[in-house]
Amino acid sequence: MESLEQHLEQCKQLHGHMCAGQLLGARMAMLGCQLIGIDDPRGVDRRKLIVWVEIDRCMADAVSAVTGARLGKRSLKFVDYGKVAATFLNTETSSAVRVVALESSRLLADQRFPEIAEKRERQFRFYSEASNEDLFKVESVFLQLKNTDRPGSPLSRVMCAMCGEGINDGREVIASDGSKQCKACAQGSYYSSIN
Repeated sequence: MESLEQHLEQCKQLHGHMCAGQLLGARMAMLGCQLIGIDDPRGVDRRKLIVWVEIDRCMADAVSAVTGARLGKRSLKFVDYGKVAATFLNTETSSAVRVVALESSRLLADQRFPEIAEKRERQFRFYSEASNEDLFKVESVFLQLKNTDRPGSPLSRVMCAMCGEGINDGREVIASDGSKQCKACAQGSYYSSIN
């Protein structure tokens, strides 16, 4: 695996700046990959590693930069829990771990570096030097991965009976009348049409 410094340079290029969240995400990704037996995440077959991130912040970009996982390749999944956490799955071995940033690491940063005035600088310094045990909670997990969630070409495509838009990979909802509908039509969407 590349060094932390090499990964941080890639994180900075992808994200546009370096911050404590990038550093934490890079370390999280390195640890997650190591624990599931993937030494070179960007060098493996894209279908061997799937990562779920639970927040849409700096950390998610760092995890993507380190692992090479991408939404467009279906190897990066986003679950909006608002947590600084990620789950790493080796699809060949079914080994999976969930890595969560410990809330206590923020307090530890303040305690260990009180001489540093800026909170973000204290965190960056602590996240650089702390042990994985001081930064993360790790748990082995089991993931039931459906074929329609795996990287690769879509396995199915249907048209929504309401809006006529295409729906890939079993994401449709079967309405009470038996018709196939997209989730936006069946359950409501995040947008409202102004036309």
